[in-house]
Amino acid sequence: MSPDRATLERALERGEEEGGSVEFKERLTRNVHLADGRLESLAAQLRHRVLSGDGEATYVVGVTDDGGLAGIAPDTFSESMDVLSLLAEEAGAHIEAVQTWGVGEHGDRGIVGVATVREGAILDTDDEHIVVGTAGHVDHGKSTLVGSLVTGQPDDGEGGTRGFLDVQPHEVERGLSADLSYGVYGFTGEGPLRTSNPHRKADRARIVEDAERVVSFVDTVGHEPWLRTTIRGLVGQKLDYGLLVVAADDGPTKTTREHLGILLATELPTIVAITKADMVSEERVATVEREVERLLRDVGKAPLRVERHGVDAAVEETNEQVVPVVTTSAVTMQGLSTLDELFERLPKTADGAGEFSMYIDRTYSVTGVGAVASGTVRTGEVEAGDELLLGPMPDGSYRPVEVRSIEMHYHRVDEAKAGRIVGIALKGVRESDIERGMVLVPRGSDPPAVREFEAEVMVLNHPTRIGDGYEPVVHVETVSEAAVFAPEGGQLLPGDTGTARVRFKFRPYLVEAGQRFVFREGQSKGVGTVTRVVQE
Repeated sequence: MSPDRATLERALERGEEEGGSVEFKERLTRNVHLADGRLESLAAQLRHRVLSGDGEATYVVGVTDDGGLAGIAPDTFSESMDVLSLLAEEAGAHIEAVQTWGVGEHGDRGIVGVATVREGAILDTDDEHIVVGTAGHVDHGKSTLVGSLVTGQPDDGEGGTRGFLDVQPHEVERGLSADLSYGVYGFTGEGPLRTSNPHRKADRARIVEDAERVVSFVDTVGHEPWLRTTIRGLVGQKLDYGLLVVAADDGPTKTTREHLGILLATELPTIVAITKADMVSEERVATVEREVERLLRDVGKAPLRVERHGVDAAVEETNEQVVPVVTTSAVTMQGLSTLDELFERLPKTADGAGEFSMYIDRTYSVTGVGAVASGTVRTGEVEAGDELLLGPMPDGSYRPVEVRSIEMHYHRVDEAKAGRIVGIALKGVRESDIERGMVLVPRGSDPPAVREFEAEVMVLNHPTRIGDGYEPVVHVETVSEAAVFAPEGGQLLPGDTGTARVRFKFRPYLVEAGQRFVFREGQSKGVGTVTRVVQE
């Protein structure tokens, strides 16, 4: 719950007035407030409050008619927000934000909340939206570059703009956020639309609302010990492009090569940004450019120097085989306008056709809202009120749930389509029962719970050989799980490609033929493609 009670105190001090924008409600229930024509009258009341507040109304829920703090149970508050959302929709408005506080010395008398209601329908997300996954060695300027892109501000030479992306993922009382991506900016017909302060929810919501094209960045970790987190960021999201950074003062490193291998294993079109060009001589920049080009050719890719061939050529030719290379500096802003133009013009690549599905990457609980599952919509689309299945649970079953509401970058939306990074509030499940790697699919579908599958695998690196019983961690979508390998023929050597049976060690997941995955164990790494699910 929010520690700052100023919002609540201001609303209580203003009070309910005939021509005012504040409304007190102890609770709102479906049975009482949506029955016998009350929806229409209450929607008219809400519309009056919104107009009285020049497009914004404040609803205080959990208080008596005279503003006394009554407090209501969290489940009752959640139902009240559901009803208020329906009233707002009827009145051509939407709930923009909700804050809650405990009532009583230890919050034992329930909660009270303040909902901000704004004029205008909930955002339609029919705009084009691309998702870019970043990768690169630690201290190569990855987060600094993205920070300068989303703000338009040059770095101070000390990584200052990197701080715009240092979001704490464990923060739970933040409203229905979807902070899988740590940066967002957009484009209108007049050029880039940036945030003055990405830490402000309103700034990021404004981008989503006003931009004709939205660009979300999934920022990963450059430290070798956290390679698992990087793999999850690159494999577990519905990415359109990869952005691999290489510092001009350091050049390609072992981590650079590993991250490039992961990007290529997932067949993700990738852009390479050579960073920190301001810190070295022109001769050093040219040397690193040649090293990057050689690295790309060594893995069968064709480098395309954008400064030499132009943005038009890069937009037309970028694919799994052609990799644009841009030299940049977040301090002088060299090359950032080129990246802007690429991100504005590059086509969306992720194919989101089919029924709705979303692998869960993170969960949290919001007081008054309940359990929230966040991730990137993999296929199809989802709307508030949709009935879904969540699972598989450890025993292989799926649980029925309902979509309470959806938010994208702190902005509430009425639907989410493939490629959107969202937080989905779920009714019918506790946050503690949701785990990373579970999936949301439509109710009525018959998703399997898979413990074992066959795959075509390639061993990228291993000190000896992979034999029966080899136990790496398998990363497929947002699943990160220990698994046991049984290679056909009994073994696979470094560089080998072959068939293997893979069995999750502890619990089942939803796995489908055609999905790409990465496996790792110590310094051993490899990639694979699911070819057949083994039915049990």
